[in-house]
Order: sequence, then structure tokens, then C-alpha cells
Amino acid sequence: MTFPQTPLDVRVEAQVGTVWTDITADSYTRSPIGIEHGRSEEAVRTNPSKLGLELNNREGKYSPRNPRSPYYGLIGRNTPIRVSVPGAEPYLSVPEGVAGRATTPDHASLDITGDIDVRVDVAPRLWSGAGIGYELAGKYAGAGSRSWRFMVTGEGELMFTWSPNGTNVLEHRSPVLTPIAERMAVRATLDVNNGSGGYTLTYYVADTLAGPWTQVGQTVTTAGTTAIFASAAAVELGDVAVMAFTNHERRIYGAEIRSGIDGTVVAAPSFSAQAPGATSFTDSTGKVWTVANGASVSDRAYRFVGDVSAWPARWDTSGRDVWVPIEAAGILRRLGQGKKALASTLRRRLPSRAELLAYWPCEESAGATQAYSPLTNGSPLAVSGWDFAQDNTLSGSAPLPVIAPGGTMRGTIPASASTTWALCMPYRVDGTPPAAEQEMLSWQSTGTVRRWRITMSTTVARVLGYDVLGATIVDGGFAVGADLFVGWHRLEFTATQSGGTVNWEASWTQVGGGSASGTGSFAGTVGQATQIDTRFGTGLPDIRIGHLTAWTANVIAAAYDSADHGFTGEAADARMRRLATEEAATVSLVTYDGDLSLDAERLGPQRPDTLLNLLQEAADCDGGILYEDRAASRLIYRDRATLYNQTPRLVLDYTAEGEVGPPLEPVEDDQRTRNDVTVTRAGGSSSRAVLEEGALSVQAPPLGVGLYDEEVTLNLYEDGQTGPIAWWRLHMGTWDESRYPTVRLMLHAAPHLISAYLKLRVGDRIQITNPPSWLPPGPLDLIVQGVSEVIDQYTWDAVLPCTPAGPWTVGVVDDAALGRADTDGSELTVGVNSTATTLSVAVTSGPLWTTDPGEFPLGIVIGGEEMTVTGITGTSSPQTFTVVRSSNSVTKSHVAGAQVRVAQPAVAAL
Repeated sequence: MTFPQTPLDVRVEAQVGTVWTDITADSYTRSPIGIEHGRSEEAVRTNPSKLGLELNNREGKYSPRNPRSPYYGLIGRNTPIRVSVPGAEPYLSVPEGVAGRATTPDHASLDITGDIDVRVDVAPRLWSGAGIGYELAGKYAGAGSRSWRFMVTGEGELMFTWSPNGTNVLEHRSPVLTPIAERMAVRATLDVNNGSGGYTLTYYVADTLAGPWTQVGQTVTTAGTTAIFASAAAVELGDVAVMAFTNHERRIYGAEIRSGIDGTVVAAPSFSAQAPGATSFTDSTGKVWTVANGASVSDRAYRFVGDVSAWPARWDTSGRDVWVPIEAAGILRRLGQGKKALASTLRRRLPSRAELLAYWPCEESAGATQAYSPLTNGSPLAVSGWDFAQDNTLSGSAPLPVIAPGGTMRGTIPASASTTWALCMPYRVDGTPPAAEQEMLSWQSTGTVRRWRITMSTTVARVLGYDVLGATIVDGGFAVGADLFVGWHRLEFTATQSGGTVNWEASWTQVGGGSASGTGSFAGTVGQATQIDTRFGTGLPDIRIGHLTAWTANVIAAAYDSADHGFTGEAADARMRRLATEEAATVSLVTYDGDLSLDAERLGPQRPDTLLNLLQEAADCDGGILYEDRAASRLIYRDRATLYNQTPRLVLDYTAEGEVGPPLEPVEDDQRTRNDVTVTRAGGSSSRAVLEEGALSVQAPPLGVGLYDEEVTLNLYEDGQTGPIAWWRLHMGTWDESRYPTVRLMLHAAPHLISAYLKLRVGDRIQITNPPSWLPPGPLDLIVQGVSEVIDQYTWDAVLPCTPAGPWTVGVVDDAALGRADTDGSELTVGVNSTATTLSVAVTSGPLWTTDPGEFPLGIVIGGEEMTVTGITGTSSPQTFTVVRSSNSVTKSHVAGAQVRVAQPAVAAL
């Protein structure tokens, strides 16, 4: 017997030390487990997930400071905890840090030497991130026994590697992968002889192993044919034994290995078809697979993963009942506690380079008298004439100093054995550029040149070098323009020893723009740069500098590019992935995109702020959903495109017993109404969108609802983005439909829903068919924003906060249902009864309706009744419509002048 006839197999586990420990037996059944996940239907941002349960503490096991507890010293603040139930689909579980795998021995059919097609259905903890590299599958042992392997690199690329001779290997990578879901199928095909004297490698992604497949990047074609060595190695899924990549958590649901592209299936392990706990099974091709090295076949579906922030001991007056009421929260709670802003993008990027010798960010607060160095062997930069924290125009920096004419700076550069050194000084000069040459940068060195100077005017930039006696031995002048004094530039200088010659180069790189340079050489030794020693020209108007550096190699472009302008123009999802990679010790995050042809919104500069605020800022600009994963302590960003035109994940029948619990209550209110929307780009211009006519327009009732305005500032890349976003937000805020704030599922009364319910994610679409006759005709179309669950032994209640799904149905070009533009204005010329199948329709505004037979059938709506148009005649208004009545089970008469609209008009996606 199964649930609810038998108790639900709820499992509670705590991470005791480093080991997940089953503590279900101590979880009181007298108090149901309560879980909240996602956001309430009216919320814009996601709340931290919550878990509530009670643990039996009569033995003092859950008192962290009790030395008699077996968990003493192993539990405490932020101990991880998770709750799971049996899922509908088993998988091969490869835990974090475990070299788990499933293997099958070598077989003649697996010795593929020609074309190969490898497919894996996988849900990794992360698709990419710092150090995130892991294998998916391989027939790959030591040297002499290498055939092929398939993996995801730490940069988030797919990589296929093969050996023609068992030892030497060839490999190619895809572009950085943009996941279309948390779980997806990935595929690599190798055509060893493409018929044109070469070989071809292609990568794909899909929702399932069955496809349809979307190609990732361009096909890789290389001259010369190839082959795959037929090794005696076993085929492994999960960890490939001989590889040394970090073992990261992943779930593998199934795989296919084909001899030939779309060819014969020679191995097809389906873990979804296995019983939980199985250690060996035979696939559909007769291959025997063995689960090993800490992997397991599991069906656990996690409902909560988070941290226990407190262990409050409670007991009754007799002391016989002792318990701990656990309150745990998801990762958003911890991230929300942090108030410290991440440093500027330059401050974060530059110290990460091993070639860095000296660094002075110059981001001190107003009133500082020196610039500190964040490097362990660094010393302060002594300054005069500096007014700190006055200029915030360098997007990749916190505010920087303004330096008065004649101001100075002096700082020591540590010694280095390198025969190349480089300096970089980002600068900006406001005011009238100098006509006469002024000192911009000067430093000392130990080589033939003991002192270097760079001077600039509106016409000339000059590099000067003096020997130990002060004689000029370098004098290189270059014609320049006044543009070197417009906006932020990087002044860069590199010197390199080449035999008995010193080669030098001076460059001026505009932040986010082009560059100019000049070069020279002399006989001598390069020595080492030892000290910044600069007196800015007295003829310079106010100069602003910051992020002054010295290097052992010319890696300036790699270090500064993009970071100096705060990654302005970066796509929202790319910024989130980069931040998560940089802050891998703090947060794990995966982003996924439902339509690879739609780009995420581009962002303005990343300014210093908390990590959570920066992630949410990107989500707000793009319009997707940032939320917590239920299966791991990580965040998920669901791209806006994944919300468009979804297939319902769960379909409920109102008339089916137990499928929709009470109450199902529509709400007609103004909670989300916004009919006058202004969107402003931070630091830029604005756009306004207003609904001037219609039921939810700004007109006073009864012609509208009055003014409901909204003004929002977003960190966008360019002003042109504000208009489309304003109109999209207006579209969302004037969607004229009843809200169904909550939908209740009593899963114990309808256990057949559990399988589909467990696959629900925040942002998924659900439908309720056959609503009662007193509601508008269905189906009711909703977007799930979260869930509140109460789980007991014999009951399982889930309340889904929901919002209308209608606004997320957007136009698709040439689609028969979603590609129809609405009429600008049409109405019935004469009234009709409830059975009439011929309508006379006048066009009051805009073009006539189509009469092309290929455009029918066409859905229209009049007075709430949907009809199917099978043909239209007439080359002038009014036109004659032939219709089939009552497509939505509404039958009624309609008066002359009733509006005629397209039933599903195309709405432009953002």
C-alpha cells in the first residue's frame, strides 16, 4: 500500500559535522512539518524559505552545548538541514565531493571507432562556476586505454575528448553553456570523416534525451579525418576514475551512447527506471551497469534545504517532555544579513592577478592623508594636494580623489626578478587641457634609465628617461590630440629587456574605447621600477586618478578591461553568473534561459553594493525570478524568457474529487494595477507608458479606474531600454483578469498529483479546468509564485500562491494561435441572437480583417463569448464573418456596437 494508506516516507536529515545524518526518528509526528518556499503572490522579491518542525530532545542530543550529546561540537548555528519525500523519478546521485559513478564493462558494441553520439540527461548542482568542472561520461582509462570522454568544464563549456591511438588526445569545447533548465540533456556528436577531408564536432542541448535538440555554438570543423581508439576501458557515467577533476554534486537520469550520429543505441542506462537503492541493473541493450564509489540510485525529492540558525530547548514542567522547535531558513536569510558592500569591480579584479607588484586603489574616504595598499607586501602611497572621495565617474571604482595642480604622490614598488615591468595609471583631467607639456607620471628604476617621466599636452605626449647623472637618454615624442584629456583613460607603460636592448611602449587606452601608443628602444638594461615619484604638472587642471598599479608583465588589458567600466553592458544573467563565480565561497547560483534567441537585458555599471542586492538588481532589470533551490543550498535565476508561453506543468480538474481544495476564491482588486509607468535608467533618461483608454485606464470611473502610477529606477545599459520595459510593466499592470491568490492541493486526497506536483518550480504555469459555472469559463491559467506546505504522516497540504499567466502569453511570428495582431477597432453592425453563424462586422479603426483562406480558423471574442471564424468576405467595411459559436461554452446574444476582438491577440515580448 502507498500514501496515504501508509505513512508518507518523509526524511529529515541534518549535516552532523560533514555527514548527512538521518534524524527522522527524532522528528515529532505530533507537530506537522511546515515549509514555505518562493514568494507570496503579491511580492516582487522572493522571501527566504522557512522550515518548522519539532525534535525530541529528551536525551539532550539537540542541545549543542551539551557535552553528553553524541552531536556535541558537531551542530550549532547554521547547521544544514534538509527534508525530502519519495520522488516520482529515481536518478543516479553523485554527492558533492564523492567520486561516484555507474560503470559497464567493455563490450564489442562499445568499441566505436567511427562516428559517435553521446547524450546525458543531467541535473548538476552548478552548470558553471569557479573550479566547477566535472565529468558526465567516458570510456577513458590511462595512457594506451583512452577512447573518449564527455564533461562540463569549469568555465561552463561542454567538452568532448577522444584519442585516435589510445594515448594522444584531441578535444574541443563548446561556447559557454546557457542552460535552458536546471535539468537538461546535453549531447556531443563526432563525425570522424565529414566527407570533406576533415572531422566535425557538434554540441546540443534539449529538455530530454528524446529532443528536439538545439545546437550550442557553431559546428567545429577541423582539417584531417580522425578516429576513436577501441580501448578495453569500461564506460563510466558520473566520475571518470582516471580524471582528477573536483567531484561536484550531480544527478544523472539517463544516458545514450550511439554508434553513428543518430545511429544504433549501444548503451542506454535509464536510472529513472530503477528501484531506489539498486546497485546493479541491465539496460535495454543488455549492458549490465554497476553503481559504485559512493554513488547511489535515489528517488529523494527535496522539499527544503537550509540552515538551522538556533536550537531553542523547551520542556514541560515535569521534565518528561523535552523538545527543540526548529526554525530553519534558506540561503536568502544568510545573504540578507550581510550589510557589507562588495568592493568596486577594479578593487576586486586587480589583486586576483599573480603578476601584480604594487597597487593603490585610492578609494579612501574624504579626509584621508594617504592611499593604502591592499597587498600583503604593500606600503602606503604618500600624497599631497589630494582631496579623496570626490569623483565617482569611473564606473568600476568607488569615489576617487581630485588632485590639485602640483600635487604629488610617492610609493614603493617591491623588487622583482622579472625582466619586464609595467605601470598603469587610470586618469581623468577636467577643465581646459594644457597647451604646454605637463608631468603626468614619473617613477624611479634601477636600470640604465634611473628616472622616467611622461609628459602630455593637447598636441604632444612624451616619454623621457634620465641616467644616473640626470642626462636625457630617452626622448620619445608622439603627436596626440585633446581627446586624451576627455573622459577616463589608462596611461600604460611597459619596458622589456631583449638581449642588450630595452624596448618600451607607452599607451593611452580610453576606458571602454580605443587606444593610442608610441614605442622606442635603447641599448642598456631595463632594471626594475622601484618607486612612484610624481609631481603633477602645475598647468594641469584638476586631475583624478585611481587604481595605480605596477606589474611583472604586461597583463594590463586583461586585468583592467571591463572591470574599469564596471562591466557596463553586461547581460543580466552573465553578471549573476560572474558574481556567483567570484563569490563561490558565499553563494552558488545557476541561471537558465528558456529561449536562447532572446537576450537578457544589458546592465549599467556594477557599483559597490551587497552581493544579494547586486544579484537582485540584475533580476529586477531583466524581469525574471531569483529564488532558492529546494534541493541544494543555492540560488536559481529563472530568466524572463522561461516564463513566456509555457506548457502547463500541472493541470487540475476542479470537478475531480480532491484535486482542488477549498477555498478557490477569485479576487477583483487593484493590488497589482499600474496604469501610468515611468522607468528611469540610473544616471540616465526616462520613458513613460500610460494606458489612456479601457477598463483599467487612467480615466476616472466608469471609463477607467483612475490613476495608479509607478516610477522605478533600474541599472540599465542605455536609455533606449527604458521604453520597452515601461510598456511591458504597463502590460503586466493592466492585465484585466481576476486573481486567484492561492490554489490548495490536498495531496493525500489526490495522491495521483504528487508526481507532477514535485516537478513544480517557482514561475511554472498551472491550469484548472472545468471551473464552476459561476466563474468565467476556464481553464484558469496561473503562474505559481511559491508554496506553503504542511506535511504529516497521513496528510500533505500544499497552498500555491499564484498570479495570472495570461500576461506571459506573448506573440510568436507566423504562429497560427500566437501570431495574430489585434484589431485597432471593430464592432458588430447589427445585433445577433445566440445561434447566428453569420456576423456583420464594421472596422472603426485600422486595416480591414484578412480574407485570405489560409489564415482561418481564427479565434475572436464578443461580449465574453469566444467564436471560431472559418471565413471572412468583403473588401470594405462592414465585412461578413462566418463563425462557429461558443468556443468557450458561453452562449448569448450580442447587441449592435459590441466590440469584436481577436481572442488571443499577439503581445510583443520584452
